[in-house]
Amino acid sequence: MTISGCAVEKRITPQQESIAAPAPVSPYNRKDWPHWIDADGDCQNTRQEMLIASSRGPVKFKDSRHCTVVSGKWFGVYTGKTFTKASDVDIDHIVPLAHAHRHGADKWTRDQRRTFANDFENLLVVDDAANQSKSDQAPHEWLPPRRDYWCEYGRRWSRIKEKYRLWFSSRERETLGVLAESCWR
Repeated sequence: MTISGCAVEKRITPQQESIAAPAPVSPYNRKDWPHWIDADGDCQNTRQEMLIASSRGPVKFKDSRHCTVVSGKWFGVYTGKTFTKASDVDIDHIVPLAHAHRHGADKWTRDQRRTFANDFENLLVVDDAANQSKSDQAPHEWLPPRRDYWCEYGRRWSRIKEKYRLWFSSRERETLGVLAESCWR
């Protein structure tokens, strides 16, 4: 890998492939990860709470109950674009649920998975196309299109993996190390 400012150019050779992770006890199933729950019983689920908390302007709701956000002003850190329609953004799990499952969370209880899936520290309002592009990939496989966010992305990824004691692949650690080094330059 070479570094250019805070940018990372990946040059991975077959010898750098990480050792395969141990196979999960059970296959990943998104239904096993309760997400977008209404933890405080106010009719706003985690998605709605994230939209409200991260809007850079007043939000508008679908109706007078104030359960569903339809508009606001969100800055997509992955792309640098600003969005005003809630339907144009996704709530991204920085460390994706499927990735977590493959890196130690396959042994978690349903309650532990619920906590992880709804942890605001692991969530970002992002461009829906960028979120779909990322899928369940780790930093050595995908980085946000906006290079200005790579340093923060690496820091947040590492913090979440450490918080939940998920294991890192060697290629993942290598990329995170390069990102961290480039942030100090």
